[in-house]
Amino acid sequence: MTNESSFDTATRAGISRRYFLQVTAAGAVTATALGASGLRARAAAYEKFTWISPRGTLEVLDDYPYWSAKKAGYFGDLATDMQPGPSDGTATVKFVDVGQADMGFPSPGVFSFAIQNGMKLKSVFHMGARDTFSIAFRKGQGTKNLKDLEGKTILLGSAAWQAIVDPLLAAQGVDIKKVKYVEAGWPTWGTALAGGQGDAALSWEGLRAEWIAKGLDFEYWLGVQNSKLPANTFVVRAADLEDADKKAFLEKYLRGWAMGLEFGYQNPRAAVEAVFEQFPTLAKNLGPELGTTSILQQINVFRGDMDKRGGWGSHDMASWQGFFDEILKIGQITAPVKAEDVCTNDLIPAANDFDKAKVKADADGVKLSEGFAALDVDKIKAHLFDSAVK
Repeated sequence: MTNESSFDTATRAGISRRYFLQVTAAGAVTATALGASGLRARAAAYEKFTWISPRGTLEVLDDYPYWSAKKAGYFGDLATDMQPGPSDGTATVKFVDVGQADMGFPSPGVFSFAIQNGMKLKSVFHMGARDTFSIAFRKGQGTKNLKDLEGKTILLGSAAWQAIVDPLLAAQGVDIKKVKYVEAGWPTWGTALAGGQGDAALSWEGLRAEWIAKGLDFEYWLGVQNSKLPANTFVVRAADLEDADKKAFLEKYLRGWAMGLEFGYQNPRAAVEAVFEQFPTLAKNLGPELGTTSILQQINVFRGDMDKRGGWGSHDMASWQGFFDEILKIGQITAPVKAEDVCTNDLIPAANDFDKAKVKADADGVKLSEGFAALDVDKIKAHLFDSAVK
């Protein structure tokens, strides 16, 4: 985690704009020189606005607001693109920094990696109003007190995820120097836990339901119930916010996401179907009930306490400041960070300026397939946290 790659050195040296990222067959991210003429062309405008996943895949339910909004036409004539990116946990910020993507979706820990390495990025739309992250245990081996993990091994899909788990544990009073991490690989780290490797594994809301579909039945210490830290957020290059045309584009683009979030809140089953239409294999693997369970877990995270928020995507600056203060204490960053300097709510009013009644009517008007129509959503909601450590 502390080792610095040549790419990170290039970024800090201020020459990252002369490089673009490639992904090798092994999944490694490399930087290649790009001519100055190419830079001018790329900087002129968003030819196609590219969002990049932090997971190495798009075949998940996590991005349901986008697919719902796209199906409903909420992005209008905006040219948008979704890319899975490599499974390297830090790629979602690296790609944005060098201009090979326009928006990333990092966890706060990975965002802090970007800040620490001098990437001039800014959080513009906070998706994870509640902490989505959890610690998974084999049945009967879980704990409510995370200090019990001292001296134990936690499995990760990517080594970069240590930046997620360290502050989560530290905020719960754990001495993180006494915890061991093992990179068990993507997407196999959950299977590794089930197979007896390690003592626990990082997980998150939505993934819990997907793991059940794979036969991975764990018990969880849930961040949504126990943590005050923020979760994943949308980041862009800070310089783009200084460009009036790009800022206007971002407001329209984020409005599409906000409308997709509202659509999913009003009719979660219809949002699942929008994703399943995009990814038939995911539909086959999950099915209506687990798909709906997954999306309801995520809606709880994305919505948070909306009565206390400024709308979809609004940052709770106190929560973010608490996070930055925590990671400074544990040495994840080496200088203090002021939340207002790297997070902004400037785009939130415009992003939430849409006709909510129309979106509700759109959502309510969807004719569900037989399998989804038969589901009892309230019953699923009542059992969302049954797998929490008792």
